[in-house]
Amino acid sequence: MSRSIVRQSKFRHVFGQAVKADQSFDDIRVSKVTWDSSFCAVNPKFLAVIVESSGGGAFLVLPLSQVGRVDKNYPLVVGHSGPVLDIDWCPHNDNILASCSEDTTAMVWQIPDHTPSRPISEPIVVLEGHSKRVGIIKWHPSARNILLTAGSDNLIIIWNVGTGEPLMTMDDHPDLIYNVSWNYNGSLFCTTCKDRRLRVCDPRKNEVVAERLSPHEGIRPMRAIFTKEGNIFTTGFTRMSQRELGLWDPTNFEEPIALLELDTSNGVLLPFYDPDTNIMYLSGKGDSSIRYFEITEEPPYVHYISTFSSKEPQRGMGFMPKRGVDVSKCEIARLYKLHERKCEPIMMTVPRKSDLFQDDLYPDTAGPEPALEPEEWMDGQDADPILVSMRDGYIPPKSRELKVAKKNVLDTRPATRRSMSVVDGSSLPPQLLEKLVEEIQNLKATVLSQEKRICDLENELSKYTNGTV
Repeated sequence: MSRSIVRQSKFRHVFGQAVKADQSFDDIRVSKVTWDSSFCAVNPKFLAVIVESSGGGAFLVLPLSQVGRVDKNYPLVVGHSGPVLDIDWCPHNDNILASCSEDTTAMVWQIPDHTPSRPISEPIVVLEGHSKRVGIIKWHPSARNILLTAGSDNLIIIWNVGTGEPLMTMDDHPDLIYNVSWNYNGSLFCTTCKDRRLRVCDPRKNEVVAERLSPHEGIRPMRAIFTKEGNIFTTGFTRMSQRELGLWDPTNFEEPIALLELDTSNGVLLPFYDPDTNIMYLSGKGDSSIRYFEITEEPPYVHYISTFSSKEPQRGMGFMPKRGVDVSKCEIARLYKLHERKCEPIMMTVPRKSDLFQDDLYPDTAGPEPALEPEEWMDGQDADPILVSMRDGYIPPKSRELKVAKKNVLDTRPATRRSMSVVDGSSLPPQLLEKLVEEIQNLKATVLSQEKRICDLENELSKYTNGTV
């Protein structure tokens, strides 16, 4: 008598469950821009969604506790003059969000803990270096203030947000870049491109260290993401337009570790990866399901676990960092599914009978403290993210102000400030020139003191709104 052997895995019975209707975020006008980004970013404090707006680009930022119907007059984050294409929360400060847009700029924003009374229109810093729209933005996983942007000018620029200056520019891509993914310690990143190549890049050497032509034979867009072990997980299409996923060793791109055909559909599969459990969640735009797979070291290496299905197709998806899940309910992941007019959290849970903390489900996870300073990373140092225990759950810290070199903040604020270089000082009388310089210095001092006062007042207000006083 033959007996089928069932693979042993503590994640074999993971199931997805949407929250109750009153725990969703309703009446959100999700952006209709045709761009293959997730349109949503989430962290343990806030949910951010790119929304429809007239006269430029905007996104909505809501505290996670503010569920239910969203007031149509809720203040948005506005500042881009073109549609916003991608947003990303800083992994080292839950109040800092980066955005990029068709207006060729990227911006970094400080989000207050309390509900703002008016739209947020002043970014901390504006990053200008691309000549065409900027469609991808990614924070470095372990170094403070390091931010990557990729644009339709086929350039990748890495910035030090603390000074607002570009650290390096890579021009190795001959065509549109589809996506970028840092590896676990941020020493390398991988990219997929319209020229059908998968590349592994070393940003500090400014070179491509490995590449593979057509990991998927179809011509439709691919996605690639680094796993914790250093392999690369890809999604793409076969020559017959079937969706396909692959696992590759970047040190040997000749043959895939695994290659698996899924189904026939037009939607690009967006991968979301949990390095603590090695589970990959795949969400296709226009799909109404989320598939999830476990990546292991035994054949077939990529194990299908299950599918979460619902009736409504998804417009985008956000993935909660592990620090934001509920350990008391054995929740190992939470995804935020964008519908046409709402955002619905979906909890991925391992069924367990005990109410005690499950050590095997929650290894120490990446915490909010950066492991490196920008200068250390630029000098060639590498470090894994600093880990924190999940045993007592995670309590987000209070708002921390992002320290940006003041000269850069002032340089990037009013457009008139940048145009001063065209004034010919020699044509002005010395007394008038001296008076203008003195007035400018006085105004700078006033602006800085007012900004500090506003920040102090907002922090004071957040103490009351969060019930700490």
